[in-house]
Amino acid sequence: MRNFILLAALASVAGAAEAGTLDDVKAQGVLRCGVNSGLVGFASEDANGEWHGFDVGLCRAVAAAVLGDPSAVEFVPTTNKTRFTALLSGEIDMLARNTTWSMSADVDLKLEFVGINYYDGQGFMVPKASGISSATELNEKSVCVQTDTTTGPNLAEFFERNNIEYEEIPIESTAEAQALYLEGACDVYSTDASGLAAIRATFETPGDHVLLPEIISKEPLGPAVRHDDNEWGDVVRWTLNALIAAEELGVTSANIDELLEGTNNPEINRLLGTEGILGEMLGLSPDWAVNAIRAVGNYGELFERNIGENTPIGLSRGLNAQWTDGGLLYAPPFR
Repeated sequence: MRNFILLAALASVAGAAEAGTLDDVKAQGVLRCGVNSGLVGFASEDANGEWHGFDVGLCRAVAAAVLGDPSAVEFVPTTNKTRFTALLSGEIDMLARNTTWSMSADVDLKLEFVGINYYDGQGFMVPKASGISSATELNEKSVCVQTDTTTGPNLAEFFERNNIEYEEIPIESTAEAQALYLEGACDVYSTDASGLAAIRATFETPGDHVLLPEIISKEPLGPAVRHDDNEWGDVVRWTLNALIAAEELGVTSANIDELLEGTNNPEINRLLGTEGILGEMLGLSPDWAVNAIRAVGNYGELFERNIGENTPIGLSRGLNAQWTDGGLLYAPPFR
């Protein structure tokens, strides 16, 4: 009798867990994804109302995995101040918005970071005409810093360690920071280095501005979901992992149909759903990862198309290279 009661209790708990975000997304037929309100290369809207970018691609990959349709996404622009409230209140189903995975965001705000899609660090941008070549030369300069981010505390700690006096100019949005910086209202702009590269690419004369060599913090950026829904967290986590693993395994949007005919690599077969029950484990169809990769490409394709060296953003892979190429990118095994 005790075993029967235990099994009944477990079934009840499992049933309650299943009635979460995954079921909601399937029922509504659309994924509500919180993104940056406008950061070229990561998330921005074009003149036709179409969203593009690195983080946008992750949203589309999740929609493809869950709904079989990468266009079934409602993009919800969020600011630094509204992004967490939007997620915790249920206004959005996931957050993919240049957000740093920190202990306080994870534990105190009760967010569930499901992986890292970009290893970053805080940097500095100054006008080339200033002649400044190092962050150690910023004494008595004014610095534009976005509020409700890790940027301000990082800045204070760095300048205190280096005995540098500065004036902090708090701003709430990327657009406001960009305007103030270009107007000369602040001497320096400091945020994630990838963000600085993206912002500089929108300037009329990007070459008139330089990124200083110092990186003063670790900023592991990644998608987040609510703390209380492990099943949904698994879906977003393993969709990101599928894109990362696909690059390592040589699976691309161009060759995926050929590989679906069968390979001699069991991990590729499991990833593509031609062997095993990984999709069933997630509550998805066997071709969930196929749909995601076919929609946006593997991690490398997504990176190069949106923010890579051949784009105006011009970012090298660096730490975001695969672990086999000296980077930190590493997906757990698909088995």
